[in-house]
Amino acid sequence: MYDYDLLVVGSANADLVIGVERRPAAGETVLGSDLAVHPGGKGANQAVAAARLGARTALLARVGDDAHGRLLLDSQRAAGVDPVGVLVGGAPTGVALITVDPSGDNSIVVSPGANGRLAPEDVRAAAGLLRASRVVSTQLEIPLETVVEAVRNLAPGSRFVLNPSPPRPLPEELLRACDPLIVNEHEAKVILGGEEAGDTPEDWARALLAHGPRSVVVTLGAEGALVASAEGTARVPSVKVEAVDTTGAGDAFTAALAWRLGAGASLAQAAAYAARVGAAAVTKRGAQESYPTAEEVDALCCADPGATASDGRFAAGRAPGQEPGSAPDASGRGGSL
Repeated sequence: MYDYDLLVVGSANADLVIGVERRPAAGETVLGSDLAVHPGGKGANQAVAAARLGARTALLARVGDDAHGRLLLDSQRAAGVDPVGVLVGGAPTGVALITVDPSGDNSIVVSPGANGRLAPEDVRAAAGLLRASRVVSTQLEIPLETVVEAVRNLAPGSRFVLNPSPPRPLPEELLRACDPLIVNEHEAKVILGGEEAGDTPEDWARALLAHGPRSVVVTLGAEGALVASAEGTARVPSVKVEAVDTTGAGDAFTAALAWRLGAGASLAQAAAYAARVGAAAVTKRGAQESYPTAEEVDALCCADPGATASDGRFAAGRAPGQEPGSAPDASGRGGSL
């Protein structure tokens, strides 16, 4: 019996967000909107997104003993995340500097701060938390050796999900544990290095599978996502929405997919639900503040003409026996998945 549906091992940042008419070129200064401070970080985002959907969620992360750290802890508790694994101190809380243009696209620079102090020994000390979790999800805003240590401490039968962002070459031990590895085009090509990866998402997915992951999901922004495993590949369509802010949409997608996989959905089913969650997230500003409840995801599905609960396009979005509003999908505009 698992105590948690999802444990997120990852980063927690304060997002400092400025709206701009256009992002500056090298050496250029542009004026922007008033500064807004939001709780963020890929790890904290994923934990909040999953908890909002109804998953029993815990977070293993590190924040500073400062106002930004308190903001992040308050946000986790408010969403229903168990912060038992959040460590405090060692460095200031990580900060992300984010500019958002009128189309909703963003550019992000991250100062890791305390995230860089989340060490392998912290994972080993939290081994009981990993053993109590059905699915463990991580990213690369924490040290790579800490992510590898999470793999080494997985409970028998638990599932490991990795979104390698920001991307870098990955060791074989880590790639072999991924089920799935979730990448966009840029991340796929970085991981493949100089290898000839082909021109299509299907090509990238097949090349990545050859490196050891049990499954791969390639996110395609407005085009939805592609899922791939030893059984083959399949496209998952997007939900068309008007993007307001794409910040954190990829984290919402990953969290929803990880949770539904742990609940028994197939990879295509989980990706279909994650797509709807990502689509809902880009319709609001901010990262964690934008994440939908299960009821809001279902409302988005039913508001999209031709994408009702009985529509074949989203029949794969539910695992057998699930009621409307209880399962996940993929994002519409924005391309940040």
